Amino acid sequence: MTGPNDDVDAAVRGNYAAQRDSMVAGDAPALAEQLTENFTLTHMTGYEQPRRDWLTQVPSGEMAYHRITDVAVTVGGDATDPVLTARTRTDATIWGGRGTWPLQLEIHFTHDTGQWLSAYTIASTR
Repeated sequence: MTGPNDDVDAAVRGNYAAQRDSMVAGDAPALAEQLTENFTLTHMTGYEQPRRDWLTQVPSGEMAYHRITDVAVTVGGDATDPVLTARTRTDATIWGGRGTWPLQLEIHFTHDTGQWLSAYTIASTR
């Protein structure tokens, strides 16, 4: 997105950076600030996890994100329905299994309470 959408592009990129940093820090309250109340995370396994469950598992260590390295980050869609796609190398311990995965995160945003929040994320190994 370019031109009149620069503000939206910057806002969703800022939200994504805050999510990524909060995940690595295990900071569920900071992560919650970036998500809508009905947010869902669809894992690479296809499991669609509700916001509340994910926010419980991040600080407990059930989902520990050790390092997330961006390979490429792009913003598509339009100024009313932006979608950020992040290709990452994610070093994490998920439900007891540690690995480094080449993930693609497709993060859909909505404008809510005066800010851009993540409505849902789909993670895959594409």
